[in-house]
Amino acid sequence: MKPAVSTPSTSTSSAVATDPFQHEALFYRDRDEYLAVTVPFIEGGLARDEPVLVAVPAANLDLLRAEVGEAGGRVSYADMSQAGRNPGRIIPYVLHAFIARHTPRSARVIGEPIWDGRSGDEYPACVQHEALINLAFTGLDVAIVCPYDVSALPADRVADAHRTHPVLADPGSRWASRAYMEPSALVAAFNKPLGPVPPDAVTLIFGADELAAIRDLAGEHAERAGLSERRGAQLQLAVNEIATNCVTHGNGPGVLRLWLTEGYLVAEINGGGRLRDPLAGRIPVPPRQPNGRGLLLVNEVCDLVRVHTSMQGTTTRLYMGRGGSGVTGSSGS
Repeated sequence: MKPAVSTPSTSTSSAVATDPFQHEALFYRDRDEYLAVTVPFIEGGLARDEPVLVAVPAANLDLLRAEVGEAGGRVSYADMSQAGRNPGRIIPYVLHAFIARHTPRSARVIGEPIWDGRSGDEYPACVQHEALINLAFTGLDVAIVCPYDVSALPADRVADAHRTHPVLADPGSRWASRAYMEPSALVAAFNKPLGPVPPDAVTLIFGADELAAIRDLAGEHAERAGLSERRGAQLQLAVNEIATNCVTHGNGPGVLRLWLTEGYLVAEINGGGRLRDPLAGRIPVPPRQPNGRGLLLVNEVCDLVRVHTSMQGTTTRLYMGRGGSGVTGSSGS
């Protein structure tokens, strides 16, 4: 067991204690509180010769890099504001990529996916991500600490951290969360309709014979929105993957809608079929498995992916940022 502080509270549940996987929220208020727990956590891993990943926003990344350094290459760094801009990308392309390289060794991760400035569109996907960590890595000898800046984050976002993390900590203590929710139930609680579509959205109803047409339409709108050729091709790929799933697994035609916001080109695909596996698109599939990579690719190339699924069908919104080169970064060096 790898506690985030030197003296774990006796209130930590036996269920938490018996699972080698640990996922806890660290509540901090300033620089000193941040360093008081994160630096000993990193150094404790290094003392045990455990690989360590630090995936936090740029300012805190610089802070920890200055305090700890590269430590002989045993500490990997990733800017979470880039590598984790799309929360759906964090488990497969940041955490799983790092952990898989070092299995079966123990590993430690500091991951900060929620910070002041996450938008209202991004935040529900962030909560679902934090809940799904508990399904994705259970049973593995991995400790993940997720810092939350309680001086800057709204109270409801701090409250959600109590629901997504079995264990909570601050610089002086560590305790079991009484508000912790079963992951699938919390994912379902945030599975809400995605909001209205703007009246000026371009709409195309499609079936299997129109897949080429929707790719062309997505490419045209990407060019008009000012996306680079590479980003336009990535949007076409993502739209094609979701639309193909729609016509393959749904009943009847699908609907593609495209519109612009101040920061994004948004593509929404709606169709029949229900997404039942909450980890779909989050866990890499075995190399010889012939399918199951579509949602992984979508999470890789999009800046944000939002999904609402119900008995009536599934709606997927793909967001491509208009002002940059897209999601970048990895699990570090």
